Amino acid sequence: MSGPEKTIRKMRQNPVGWRIEDLMAVAGEHGLEWRRPHGGGSHVIFSSPGVREIVTVPSKRPIKPVYVKHLLALIDAAKGAAN
Repeated sequence: MSGPEKTIRKMRQNPVGWRIEDLMAVAGEHGLEWRRPHGGGSHVIFSSPGVREIVTVPSKRPIKPVYVKHLLALIDAAKGAAN
């Protein structure tokens, strides 16, 4: 199992205690795009080409588990769109 897949497995097992930098790294490793809103805002917006949904995550620490689960769902949707 590759490093990114290990991280995804850990996130699924325990969605508590992740930082925004972790989410941005995992997103990048799985082909998702991320950006901060204009003006620098306090959120990060995750999206994937070919997937209609987006996930907006507040940058505060710690990241709430619901946002980790939404990001994992977006990664799953992106994998499905790629196939």
